[in-house]
Amino acid sequence: MVVGVAGVAGKAVVDFLPGKVCLIGAGPGDPELLTLRAARLIREADVIVFDHLVSEAILDLSPPSAARIYAGKERGAHTLPQEELNLLLVHLAQQNKRVVRLKGGDPYTFGRGGEEVEILFEHGIPFEVIPGITAAAGVAAYAGIPLTHRDYAQACVFVTGHLKDGSMNLDWPGLARPRQTVVIYMGLHGLPVLCQKMIEHGLPSDWPAAIVQQGTTPHQRTVTGTLATLPELAHSARLKAPTLIIVGEVVKLRDKLAWFESGGH
Repeated sequence: MVVGVAGVAGKAVVDFLPGKVCLIGAGPGDPELLTLRAARLIREADVIVFDHLVSEAILDLSPPSAARIYAGKERGAHTLPQEELNLLLVHLAQQNKRVVRLKGGDPYTFGRGGEEVEILFEHGIPFEVIPGITAAAGVAAYAGIPLTHRDYAQACVFVTGHLKDGSMNLDWPGLARPRQTVVIYMGLHGLPVLCQKMIEHGLPSDWPAAIVQQGTTPHQRTVTGTLATLPELAHSARLKAPTLIIVGEVVKLRDKLAWFESGGH
């Protein structure tokens, strides 16, 4: 049921009523990539439940009276187990709070947003999902690497670098194909395995590949190479999460199209 609908500039806007949870994508890092709708709802929140990739500039959009609850998940350090976090959102909404669940990137792209919304639905909690710019789109643009290009890639595949059980059992034959771009989230620690598997399943060892650290932020660093060289290059550069890996011939365009790190912003 949709309630509290008002027209604003010709658009239908659903009111942020007490007892509701808004699952919001904060984008890949640059606070100016936040959507207008996301910014409005953050300003109306009673409680902000946020991840570690959400910048202070975005959190500062919330009213001074809003409570902030950190629920970050970093490798080997989860502030709250996912099951407890899901129930926290339920309990806050049941206290008649206007709850913003703020997640880096897009909540439905490797953000566990679907799991959280399932629990809200099961408990009868009203919710709304506001998409954000996912890391693949935002980071690739800031790194000067188009995800598709008529000369190089007619398809783009997003995968996560590790599964729920911590393994990296991916569809290697499906990933190791020409004329497509593969974007790997959370793949830094598995980079040597990832590159080796893609070579084993048919891509040449000199296939272009890149890894971007803290993309779209002032701390962005991009390392380019090939499937054979990228693991050692990333190790030598001492890259740290969060990173995004891009594999495909589109990486060759970075030399011409990079703008952010060169000061073009």
